[in-house]
Amino acid sequence: MMSLEWVEPASFSEARDIQTKLRELVRREGDLPDSSVRIIAGVDASLSPDGSKMIGAVSLFKWPGLEMLDVLIATKDVTFPYVPGYLSFREIPVLIEIAKKIKHVVDLAIVDGQGIAHPRRLGLASHLGLVTGWRTIGCAKSRLIGYADEPYFERGSRTPIIEKDERVGTLLRTRTGVKPVWISIGHGLSLVECERWILATTTRFRLPEPVRTSHSEAGKYRKAMSGKDSPDAPSS
Repeated sequence: MMSLEWVEPASFSEARDIQTKLRELVRREGDLPDSSVRIIAGVDASLSPDGSKMIGAVSLFKWPGLEMLDVLIATKDVTFPYVPGYLSFREIPVLIEIAKKIKHVVDLAIVDGQGIAHPRRLGLASHLGLVTGWRTIGCAKSRLIGYADEPYFERGSRTPIIEKDERVGTLLRTRTGVKPVWISIGHGLSLVECERWILATTTRFRLPEPVRTSHSEAGKYRKAMSGKDSPDAPSS
């Protein structure tokens, strides 16, 4: 069940107004004990090779144990132009299509993208959390806003991401000697809990396993789209 009705903006001005309004609804606090989690989702969206469609991928994992249950992929026509800071308006429609088909209760979703580490504090992870009602974490591979010192070399080392004297996230080292990731609150969790869950779901690779899997599957699907045969996945 969707938490908020999806609104398709008619202009960048309207999109900015939506972001300004919705950011006030983002919950930046909340605990999520291990015992209350059964399903963790990884979320990724990418553009098709010809730029006409968004590819959405959501992987579902059991907790504890991180056993993969399913991967759902869909495509949807792109209806909003590309402008940094407004990417959620391009990506969320296809993710909503997938969310409607998930039969499990998603207790936590880790999103390949920003949460409140965003110019108007409403990146993809925060926006998606409000629309779906999921607790979400933004886990980005690169910086969008703010500044952070490089954390120490060891896994678990972290430094604050600061934007205009406000802490908007954490630069977190998920593996010793590997490039850190940019973590921010999505919706419904404190930053401390976001950091804890990112480390808990990261195993052999830099990215947490649920979001790494979704990113990989979306990439495979995108590659297949560039071939002669269309991949077998739903579109809408």
